[in-house]
Amino acid sequence: MQNFTKKESVHVEIDHLPQIFGAPSLLNQVFANLFSNALKYSLKNEKIEIKIGLYKKDKDNLTIAVKDNGCGFNMNYYEKLFGVFQRLHSEDEYPGTGVGLALVKRIVDKHQGKIWAESAVNEGSTFYVTLPTVNPSELA
Repeated sequence: MQNFTKKESVHVEIDHLPQIFGAPSLLNQVFANLFSNALKYSLKNEKIEIKIGLYKKDKDNLTIAVKDNGCGFNMNYYEKLFGVFQRLHSEDEYPGTGVGLALVKRIVDKHQGKIWAESAVNEGSTFYVTLPTVNPSELA
């Protein structure tokens, strides 16, 4: 894997985000994984751009987007994206175990949220995470 410290430009933008309900350590793992994937799959670019920001907010939920300008993936293989040991790129090209996004999905599901992605080959990816802004038991 390339060393990001040798990159011409690494630009990371993180918007101020509203408070969400959930287990801090688990939600930290969700966004740490999404950020590290954005970085990993962008390392082959001279200029790396990653943005984490509020995509949508309503009364009970907010959606956060993690967008990168990395290699992207073919949406025809989307159904494999959140599966355990399912990879859309070879391990030689991009190292990893193939469990990160499956774990992220489980954590988001446990928080009664949703996760999905949009991408195109060589055009980057955007991962969206919708989570409740209040205790889910209060939504009923």
